[in-house]
Amino acid sequence: MTNTQWVVCPTGVPLIRRRCLRCRSARYQTHGKFRVNANHKLLDVWLLALCAGCGETIKLTVLERVNVRAIDSSMLDRFHDNDITLAATLLGDPGLLRRNGVALDWDGAWDLRSTDMPDTGVIDISVRFIQPIPVRLTRLLAAGLGISRSQVLRLVTDGNLSSARRLTGTSSSDFSFTLRR
Repeated sequence: MTNTQWVVCPTGVPLIRRRCLRCRSARYQTHGKFRVNANHKLLDVWLLALCAGCGETIKLTVLERVNVRAIDSSMLDRFHDNDITLAATLLGDPGLLRRNGVALDWDGAWDLRSTDMPDTGVIDISVRFIQPIPVRLTRLLAAGLGISRSQVLRLVTDGNLSSARRLTGTSSSDFSFTLRR
């Protein structure tokens, strides 16, 4: 029995899914730009995103009417410097997504890193997520094994691909499975 590890890594900032009021597009791209607005001692901070279709700008509320003293000075500097890693981190916050009524589209924003696997035998594979990226498991397994999604489903049905968890649907948490060749 051979052990192998796969790692799901983000490759960029995901697209934001939200219907544009100006055009028919439902995707927005953020480039890590923030807008900070001061009203006396209270601050508002928004993450800006552009419509993929028409370029219309939306503002995702990050902080609303927060006292200046309550914000760490290094965090405030990151807002002013338009830190793209901070934008990516904030987009991973389910509370921010829920407050703004948006969802993320991770298509093309993740990559699977794996080691070479032997051609025969029983292989135990553990999958680790660097960041909670919701990925369709059949798509992940197809990418890792170099086969189609229908072939993955056939392997599951035949019992040659098994796991303690269900291998269909979407997941963003670590799991392991066994492949019999």
